This record gives sequence, C-alpha cells and structure tokens, in this order.
Amino acid sequence: MAVPKELSSAKRFGPRYGRTLRNKLSKVESQHKGKKKCPFCTWQKLKRLAAGIWQCDKCDKKFAAKAYSPKVQR
Repeated sequence: MAVPKELSSAKRFGPRYGRTLRNKLSKVESQHKGKKKCPFCTWQKLKRLAAGIWQCDKCDKKFAAKAYSPKVQR
C-alpha cells in the first residue's frame, strides 16, 4: 500500500477520516513545522508563543499573524 507524498505527515491515520481531511491536515502541519523567517529582520528564529502570536529571537519583536504561519494580514 503506497502512501501519496502529499499525505506524508497524515499517513499515521491510515485509511481513517477520509482523504480530504488528511490532505488538509497535511498542508497545515507542513506549514507549521517548517522554519519561519521574521518579517522584520529576516532572521530564521521565529517562535510561536500561542495560536497567532509570534516572537523573533533576534529582534525580540512580538506580533500577531495567522495561527500556523507568520504571514501578517494587512
């Protein structure tokens, strides 16, 4: 049984919960687990403090953005 590459993080669920939900989960987890770049100083040491709250370790800026990615909505 071959698991498609786009489901790499959601393959732990096997055939349960349906393909659409596993695809959505995989997309969110891939955004969440990757390295993040600070939009102010472009340093790659961004930390998620809570859902939608991010802080840079270098410039010590704290800002609000999306829950799983630091894209600032303007």
